[in-house]
Amino acid sequence: MTPRDRDYLVKLTNSDSIEALWSTHCERMAEYGFDRLFYGFTRFRTPNSLGDPNDFVMLTNHDQSYTDTFVGQRLYHSAPMVRWALDNDGACSWKVLADMVETGTLTPEERRVIDFNRSCDVTAGYSISFRSVSNRAKGAIALTARPGTSQDEVDAKWARHGDDIVLMNNIVHLKILTLPYVPPNQSLTKRQREALEWVGGGKTMADIAQIMGLTQATVEKHLRLAREALNVETTAQAVMKAAFQNQMFVLDM
Repeated sequence: MTPRDRDYLVKLTNSDSIEALWSTHCERMAEYGFDRLFYGFTRFRTPNSLGDPNDFVMLTNHDQSYTDTFVGQRLYHSAPMVRWALDNDGACSWKVLADMVETGTLTPEERRVIDFNRSCDVTAGYSISFRSVSNRAKGAIALTARPGTSQDEVDAKWARHGDDIVLMNNIVHLKILTLPYVPPNQSLTKRQREALEWVGGGKTMADIAQIMGLTQATVEKHLRLAREALNVETTAQAVMKAAFQNQMFVLDM
C-alpha cells in the first residue's frame, strides 16, 4: 500500500458524514479514470422488488439530467448491470454488455437502457456488487470511465489496479452503512428522534413523558409525526427504519 493509498483510507474511515465520504471517494476514483459513480443500497429488497425507491440510499456524481431519467423513469429496473449486481457478488467488466449486444440477447427494455447510456457517454466501466449477509439487503456501485475511454482500456487498467479499487469500494460501502443517511422528506426532528430512541430503549409512554418533560399526548404526537415522516404505519416500524438510516443515537454535530 502506498502512502497515497494510506492517506486516502485514513481520511475515508474518519469521515463523519456521507457527503464528506462521497466527495473523497469520487476524487480518488477519478484518479483511476472513473469520473462518474453511482452507488445504490436497499434494505427492503423482496423477491419481486427492490422496495420503495424513497428508501434507497443513492449517491452519484452523474449529471442530474442523467439521474432524472435513469432513476426518475426507473430505467434501473431493466438495466443489465443492475440485474447482474442483484444476482452476483464481486466485480464485473461492462464487456458483458457488448457481448449481449453482439449475441442479440437483450430485451427491448434492456436495449433502451443501453441506448440511453450511450447517449450520455456511459459506455465503459465496471460494476461492483457488495456481499450481504441478508437477503433483504443489497448494495452495488457502477464506476463509469471518462468519455472516450474504451472498455479495453478500462479492462487493462483493472488488470493492474482492480484489486485495490475493489478494496476501496468495499470500505466505502461498509463505512456508508455506519453513517446517517436521510432520504428526501424522511428527516426527523430532534424531539421525534428522541422519542423513538426511548421507545427503542424499551420505555413506556409514561416513562418517556417523564424523561422528556412532556405530556403523554405530546409524546404520542411526536411519534405520530415520526411515523408520517418515515412513511410507516407503526412505531416499531419507525424505530427499525430510523435505526437502519442511522438517524437514532447519533451525536448532534
